[in-house]
This record gives sequence, structure tokens and C-alpha cells, in this order.
Amino acid sequence: MKSKISMLAFFLLLLGLNAFGQKSPERFLVVLGTVQDAGYPQIGCQRADCLEAQKDRNKRKLVVSLGLVDKGAKQKWLFEATPDIGEQLYALNQYVPSPATMPDGIFLTHAHIGHYTGLMYLGHEAVGARGVPVFAMPRMKTFLTENGPWSQLVSFKNIELKDLVAGKTLALNPDIKVTPFPVPHREEFSETVGFEIAGPEKTAVFIPDINKWSIWKTDLKELIKRVDYAIVDASFYKNGEIPNRDMSEFPHPFVEETISLLKDLSPEDKAKVIFIHFNHTNPLIKKNSKEKREVLRQGFRVAEEGMILGI
Repeated sequence: MKSKISMLAFFLLLLGLNAFGQKSPERFLVVLGTVQDAGYPQIGCQRADCLEAQKDRNKRKLVVSLGLVDKGAKQKWLFEATPDIGEQLYALNQYVPSPATMPDGIFLTHAHIGHYTGLMYLGHEAVGARGVPVFAMPRMKTFLTENGPWSQLVSFKNIELKDLVAGKTLALNPDIKVTPFPVPHREEFSETVGFEIAGPEKTAVFIPDINKWSIWKTDLKELIKRVDYAIVDASFYKNGEIPNRDMSEFPHPFVEETISLLKDLSPEDKAKVIFIHFNHTNPLIKKNSKEKREVLRQGFRVAEEGMILGI
């Protein structure tokens, strides 16, 4: 398989450096993808930038995913099984190599196409994995068990489903803990969760998909104050982003809304917020857009592939 990773990035990874040339800590999260379920360029997009990215693979962006690495324990986990799972596992494997690049486990947030369909590559048509732990909430577990082709992964023991319980902390090893928590989002086939990921030094929350913050029972500002990183849904930048559509009822918080909600946070707390899960229309996807510059000017952060967050 031809990887998207450049030779320079490959050698940086071998040296324990991230895409920005920074030395990776002992335990960390690494951003493996930043865009919404359909990827970038998105299918059917005829804008000049989409067409350019269709021709130049280096301008592609991968679907939202995080890696979790404990170098000392020689363990690694994947958050989300995206359609880009092959390239993402390859990148993650540079930190802690394993046979066929398989992780020590995969955590799923919900049953929308960018977040679980990469599991198909674990089946006998592809890598033929054996017993990869897949951590899922009850409805998500039922969905995978009772519907093909996912049920075949279970019956052939390519994956081994592991129970997640909302609010119940799972210790992955003595230093790393993961806690799922429910968030409101479209739940056609499964519930939706975010994850709190705690290391010995720092804690992150990962919420790639959620409806408007106003209907969530949790106070986002208070949550940000008690964690070190808040990696949150930024599918759309603002209403009107998609031509001829009133997007006010779209089931995502616009970046403008999130910034307005968090405008009174301290600079230290604003710096914890990392926007992710960009639709192909979101100007934050562009390297030097005026909207991205404005988000950074206000003290927030924008996720980039290769970004490392020590925990």
C-alpha cells in the first residue's frame, strides 16, 4: 500500500519526532486525521481545491482519528476506525511497531461512516486480523453483531468486541485510563459518545461529533477548565457555509458558535481547545485561510495531522 506519509515524515517518525519535528513524549495522543466522514477532497466536490487534491495525493486529508501511544509499555490504541485506517495504522505503527500494524485496541464513538467502516479492512478480504479488541457501547456492539458485513468480523473472530459503559473508567494499563461519556448526536444505529483519556500527567477529551452545545447537559466551559486538551467538533465554520442552505439546524456546533460560547475563558483555557472534524467546506481545512488565522489569533488551536499531545 502506498502511504500518504512523505519520506521526511517517515524518518521523523523513526527518530521519535512528530510532523513538526518535535520529540514525542513517553505517552501521548497523536492526530491521525482531521476531516469529516467523507474525507477531503469529498466525493462530488468540483471546487478548484477539491479537483487539485484529487490530482495531488499530498493535498489529501484523512478522516478524523486519534492514536494513543505508551512507548514504555509498547502499547498503542486507535480512536475511530475510519476509511483511511490503513494509512493511519501505518503512521501509528512507527511509534510502537507490531505485526501487520495492528493496535492493542480500537475505540468507537458511533455508527456514522467515517467512524467505524474502516473495520472492514480487518476482515479476511484484507489483513485477516485475529482478535483485535474493539471497544463499543451497547447499541454500537449490537449493530456490529447483528448486521453484515460487520457480523462476519465477529463470527470469524477478526475482532473481539469489548463492552463500554457510559461513565465507567477503563484502565488500559497502570498509567492510562479511558472513560466514555454520552453526547447528543444523530443516533440512527448507535448511541454517540466522547472519550476522556487520562495519562499520569494530563487529560484530554475527544468529541468529534456532537449536536449544539446548548442541548448538552454538560457545561463545556467547566469541562475545558478541568482538562488539559479539548479536541472538539468543528464540522462547519458558520451558517451559510453551504450555498443556498439554511444550516442553523445542522446537528453540529459551528466554530463561530463555539468561539462565542468560550470567549470569556482565560488564554490558558482557550489554548486547550483544539478544533477537529472539518467538513470539506470549512475554511479551517485550508492552510492559511483568514478564518484559520482568526481562530488562532483568538487563542484557540486547529488540529493538524501529526500533532502530538503529551499525556
